[in-house]
Amino acid sequence: MIQELRRYAARQQAVEIIYLKKDGEASRRTIRVVHIDETKGSLKAYCYMRKAYRVFVLENILAIAPMSGHFAG
Repeated sequence: MIQELRRYAARQQAVEIIYLKKDGEASRRTIRVVHIDETKGSLKAYCYMRKAYRVFVLENILAIAPMSGHFAG
């Protein structure tokens, strides 16, 4: 999944993720990856839903897909 995220970040391509929130609920987000920090296990991305930059924990990303594709995860 890290390799896919790197590709999307390099292309500045928006992707859809299924993300496990702190409360245990799954959330669907459309993001544009800005930076991946593997040492911290997180990534910084622009979240189109929140219209702001957010930090996502990598292990909480359950699935990813380019906007026009199918989920992989």
